[in-house]
Amino acid sequence: MGPKTGSDERYSVALGDLWSGLSRTLARLDVAAAEPERLDDIDASTSLRRLQYGLHLAAEHVYGLEPPIASASAHAELADALTCARDATAEVAEAVSIWGADGVEALLHEWRGSLFRVRLARMRLAAPVAATVLEEGQFERDLGWPLVAFTLALAGALTFVAGATLQLWPLWVAGLVAVCGSVIAYRPS
Repeated sequence: MGPKTGSDERYSVALGDLWSGLSRTLARLDVAAAEPERLDDIDASTSLRRLQYGLHLAAEHVYGLEPPIASASAHAELADALTCARDATAEVAEAVSIWGADGVEALLHEWRGSLFRVRLARMRLAAPVAATVLEEGQFERDLGWPLVAFTLALAGALTFVAGATLQLWPLWVAGLVAVCGSVIAYRPS
């Protein structure tokens, strides 16, 4: 079990240490995935196994960290992405050891996707999480304008259909105005 982190700062430092070691591994894997003809080299399978082990160590390191509550979901995504990348790299290494670079073609897209997923998970984890504290009663205040917009849109649509069906153009125009008013009444931020 790795170190437990109690604060956002200590967690960020631990992730920074993890990423500094993992970035080189990912860069080498990206090169191999981008140029699969390099996998015909004699030591390609051994190199992939080493890189797979680097992913394994990173996944264990992530597993041992205790993320802040706001980052728990992104942290779990990073842990899962590392595990999937490790497994995909193992499949590629096995295919290289048996068939060479030609045997990897069917696995390339999944492998590249799993490597991309690690970078994406890291990016999501690095994005600042806006901590919003809702005041008591804020939900009720913020529900008013969307409710007005919904009511205007619904009433406008029904009025528009009724005016078009009954061929009463003033009713038809009133429905259009109500629908347009719903757009003005609520603009999400």
